[in-house]
Amino acid sequence: MNQVGEIEGDWLREFFMTVHMHKPRFIALHFQEVGGKDYMVNMGHAENFFRTIETSSEMADFDRVCVYVDSHFKAVDSFTALGSMYFIHKSLKNIQQYDFNLKEFKAVSGHNKYMGSLEGVLTVEKEKFPKNFWPDFKWSRKGYMRTRWLIHNQGFDLVNVHLFHDASNLIACNSSPSVYSANRKKALRYVINRISDSSYSPLPFFLFGDFNFRLDTLSLVQNLSMSADIQTVKKDSSNEVEKIICEEKDNDHKVLLHIETKLFAYLHQAAFRENNGKELLKYDKEISAFHDVITEEEIHFPPSYPYSEDYTKPTQYMNTRCPAWCDRILMSHSALDIIHRRQEGECGVVYNTVGSNICMGDHKPVFLCFPMKTITH
Repeated sequence: MNQVGEIEGDWLREFFMTVHMHKPRFIALHFQEVGGKDYMVNMGHAENFFRTIETSSEMADFDRVCVYVDSHFKAVDSFTALGSMYFIHKSLKNIQQYDFNLKEFKAVSGHNKYMGSLEGVLTVEKEKFPKNFWPDFKWSRKGYMRTRWLIHNQGFDLVNVHLFHDASNLIACNSSPSVYSANRKKALRYVINRISDSSYSPLPFFLFGDFNFRLDTLSLVQNLSMSADIQTVKKDSSNEVEKIICEEKDNDHKVLLHIETKLFAYLHQAAFRENNGKELLKYDKEISAFHDVITEEEIHFPPSYPYSEDYTKPTQYMNTRCPAWCDRILMSHSALDIIHRRQEGECGVVYNTVGSNICMGDHKPVFLCFPMKTITH
């Protein structure tokens, strides 16, 4: 078995264990970057992966399944590479799904699988960020996908999101907030406006996926290198910065931090995991611009990215990027209200990563498990 197969097997095992442990009656799974960077070659494998989950014996008690995979990569203008899976437990009777064309809720039955362009699928709404958003900014496969549900008369939206990444660590260090952070802010505001507009009556919503939120890199680097000598190395021909090197003033001038376009090597990497990265949370600022419309459960897990893909090093970060909480589950204030807070000591709300001690790939999946308030008429 190759390493990819090894990781995939472990990933599935950890996912099934999480399901077994929390025993949910409704599961929403959101994937981004389906098929990976080399999606033309890997899309078939990715589609098989979805089938493996859907048909596994571990999921047999979920008798209704809805799968939406945007795998039609030839449609360049609309391809988002997003995949969403929804599982309904046989004990959950009172559930309906929204038809965006008829603008009404309908019963869900059987296994409903949509793989391809999702064009004309009436129970999902999908959009790639428009080209004219950033004329001088090249990107692909970013956007959102929404479904709408009614469980025991409580309606809500589930939105799968993939926002823009930091292309260069050096450019991310240029300003606070970074240019990339500003792009993500604009994109997230766009998604929130789209799902809150009047085309369909707005409902509580959960936004989850890879937001690519990064720490405020400039402030963090300034803090990490407070007692260090900073050298900026420029390319010979131009004034362009090629690397930033921070050396300790004493201690044999050990290199404390070395940054290049795709390198972020920090001597004391363990600090990113210490106490679940609590010290770093103050640099996690990108959600703060949205507190008027969205909120989040408290984070008590280490940054979810970029983990080593060497399966013998499941808790180690790669030194390609500064670790960050990219993968999140955000919600509207009205969605927060439908989470049922139980008494102290009872099993209530869990917000955590899946597979904290197992290699799950470069992102650790993040999950939120909660009992939901329902409306009885």
